[in-house]
Amino acid sequence: MYAQGTLGFKYSIGYGVPEDDVEAVRWFRLAAEQGNAGAQFYLGNMYGNGDGVPEDDVEAVRWFRLAALQGNAYAQMALGFRYGNGYGVPEDDVEAARWMRLAADQEIAFAQYNLGLMYANGVGVPEDDAEAVRLYRLAAEQGYARAQSRLGAMYALGYGVPEDDVLAYMWFNLAAAQGDEDAQESKDLIEERMTREQIAEAQRLSREWLEAHPPGGN
Repeated sequence: MYAQGTLGFKYSIGYGVPEDDVEAVRWFRLAAEQGNAGAQFYLGNMYGNGDGVPEDDVEAVRWFRLAALQGNAYAQMALGFRYGNGYGVPEDDVEAARWMRLAADQEIAFAQYNLGLMYANGVGVPEDDAEAVRLYRLAAEQGYARAQSRLGAMYALGYGVPEDDVLAYMWFNLAAAQGDEDAQESKDLIEERMTREQIAEAQRLSREWLEAHPPGGN
């Protein structure tokens, strides 16, 4: 079944074979029906996007759930997203948070960031800025720009952490360097209230972070 799932993936991206979503679905299904969690996740994606099959959110959720129950972190994240938005299931923020947490616990940055948003806004969980900061930081340390920007905002406003313009600038700077326009605007705004010494310190911290987190590094 692993070979079938691999073949499905190759057809889905055109690796070594002509790209063919219908063939991809056929091979993913063969592996998924034998319990391959990765193939179940990819098949769910195919149904969710209407690639090689008619778009069907309910069927997408069915395959995501099968994979998620086997511990597939990406399927857990996808299921959380669908509960949060009511795609293929009734909207349920508590269920969304539950599945996002399972994915976040497996170090999926997007899930950590989204669960952080849920804590910051009290959606599906009690509002808790400190927990939001913790989750944003986990994603930010993986280089996820949106989490870096959001963590910068928490430092700028003193939500969940002591207010600290130097650290706010550092996180905005890191996110802006990845092309996050909101982070660039926030960095420009906070710079107006900082001293030259503070800006120099924030830039030094940014450089140190980048040196400790090289692209593709562990």
